[in-house]
Amino acid sequence: MRTLDLDSLEIFRTVVTEGGVIRAAEKLNRVQSNVTTRVRQLEERLGVRLFRRKGRALEPSPEGLVLLQYADRLLRLADEAQGVLQSGRPRGVFRLGSLESTAGSRLPSLLSRYHLEYPEVTVELVTGTTGALLRRMAAFEIEAAFVSEPFTAPDLNSRVMFDEELVLVSSKSQKKIRNAADLGAVTLVAFASGCSYRQRLQEWIGLAGVMPARVLEFSSYQAMLACVSAGSGVAIVPRSLLEALRAMDDVQLHPLPEAVRRNHTHLVWHGTPSLALERLMAMPASPTRPTAQRVKRAA
Repeated sequence: MRTLDLDSLEIFRTVVTEGGVIRAAEKLNRVQSNVTTRVRQLEERLGVRLFRRKGRALEPSPEGLVLLQYADRLLRLADEAQGVLQSGRPRGVFRLGSLESTAGSRLPSLLSRYHLEYPEVTVELVTGTTGALLRRMAAFEIEAAFVSEPFTAPDLNSRVMFDEELVLVSSKSQKKIRNAADLGAVTLVAFASGCSYRQRLQEWIGLAGVMPARVLEFSSYQAMLACVSAGSGVAIVPRSLLEALRAMDDVQLHPLPEAVRRNHTHLVWHGTPSLALERLMAMPASPTRPTAQRVKRAA
């Protein structure tokens, strides 16, 4: 017999978001005793404490934080099911992950068109490296994500969405770089470990026996490009991002070998896509029309 019901989950989530029973009761238009009773009944059915007191406020216990993730998903699915049955259109919150570069160069137009077509959907976009986004996917914190090759995700479905051309950038005073050996003991300017572009660059120079002098890690491409332009190191970035940021004239571009230069951005998701995700995938985002596939190994 199931111990969870949507009403109890809604009450529990509201107590969490409002920080206590009094404000939760006001928001739910219920009496305080009813809210307290429903939370206690939920704790008894699950056999765990869901809250602990912090001063006058309540905060979720570790078990409560786990339940909160599932409550968000279950309530979102319930809202989506009701909305679909009533209107046949997606609605509710759609949590989407993306690479920083994809968010800056590829998604503005796509998400703008999506919002105009489906205003009932609230897209919550989070950015990160491929590795970070895949970890969030594994924890079901996001529903889908735009990630880059190479990556390994055997439990996810994948669809190629964008073709990218990667370029090596340096300051304008840098001598021409024709191969990895020309880099010498270079300083790499990159995102944190887990960035697919960084991995691709390190593999390329590693095959040539080049060891970076150090790695400067940044959390935004604007900061990375400013550092590169100032002569602090080299970085690998998509050409589309340079064009989007209008930074082509600020740095020097060096061509990369075909195996390094050509790259794809994938959209990955769990199982059967939701209606909101289906509608996003149906929008033209690339000149090609790739088919969905199961990811089996790193590209």
